[in-house]
Amino acid sequence: MSPSLQSIMGAGALAAFEAPGPVPSGLPAAAYTSDAFFALENERIFTACWVLAGFAHELPRSGDAVPASVAGRPVLLLRDKDGEVRAFHNVCRHRCLKLVDRPGNVGRVLRCPYHSWTYGLDGALRAAPWFGGRDPRLSPPGFDRRSHGLAPVRSAVWHDWIFVNLDGTAPPFEDFVAPLARRVAGLDLMRMHHLVTLDFGEVAANWKLLIENFIEPYHVQFVHATTADQPLPDHYTVNEPGCLGCAIDVSRKAGKEDVLSGDSRFLTLFPNFVFGLYLPDQVGVHLDTPLSPGRTLQRRAIYSLAPEAPPTGRVERLAELWRAVHREDHAMCERLQQGRASDVAIAGGALSPVWEDAVRGFQELVVSRLRQSEPK
Repeated sequence: MSPSLQSIMGAGALAAFEAPGPVPSGLPAAAYTSDAFFALENERIFTACWVLAGFAHELPRSGDAVPASVAGRPVLLLRDKDGEVRAFHNVCRHRCLKLVDRPGNVGRVLRCPYHSWTYGLDGALRAAPWFGGRDPRLSPPGFDRRSHGLAPVRSAVWHDWIFVNLDGTAPPFEDFVAPLARRVAGLDLMRMHHLVTLDFGEVAANWKLLIENFIEPYHVQFVHATTADQPLPDHYTVNEPGCLGCAIDVSRKAGKEDVLSGDSRFLTLFPNFVFGLYLPDQVGVHLDTPLSPGRTLQRRAIYSLAPEAPPTGRVERLAELWRAVHREDHAMCERLQQGRASDVAIAGGALSPVWEDAVRGFQELVVSRLRQSEPK
């Protein structure tokens, strides 16, 4: 049986977080440092929710395969012969070897390198050579290939973004994505095209700190003083069921080159879909993959909504701007992680009821999801 949320966080710390008051507390330090808390998140959040797992543009051709990690489990994203993106457990049904360990094209079939069990792009087992004896075509009595295909994972694709739900219990995908879809209903995302992806590798911070940093505007004028020109009074927060974040409508004419200076929307779907809209024509999506309580892989895909190709050098300048912005954010998130080694962090700190209400909403979602499977 999994440990209880209260036993991991401590009854006093959990009660303090849930206590009402004019200035709410943040999550206690254990939520960012505890292996048991992280295991509970994998079990009750990343297994049970719709989770961003990859980008469809990275699988342009039939047979393209990309390995992913979701809740610590190996998952395979695969483009089938009909052009559809499928998801499977990335495990051979023979001896449970991880089938694909790097992105590439597998051709018309997927073959296990260990004993050459072979699967179609639909996941069906096509061959298990020599499994039944000295004849390579022989199967053991009672062995049914139809029940030994790749194990499918529930999946959905929204524009360029591939989502999976490992345990199959999440609500219908359309319901999950609806709150954000309403927020961007005026945009024609069908004309969006990918420009570049930035791979930041491992960030030495808990995945929640990266999400929390994205959805609060309080830090922007201090941390991004040279990379953004978006005054705090022009911001507002977004804190509604299913969609958390913040936004800015700049009250003066924007347009500074090579800094963030225009109207923007910073929106998330719980737990890890991070969507940034930078008007008039730029979209950025983060893929955050938790590795441990203090380590997260992060990539950022940048898209354009403009019908024409970007001017020469524009993509390179955009990439460099976003590298600089992320470096600034990562430095803060890593120091937030380090601060949680202090006894002071047991109390969780204080959250602005004006600028960090979305952060509080996100933290409440974490606790709510972890409580759902608690014994009554």
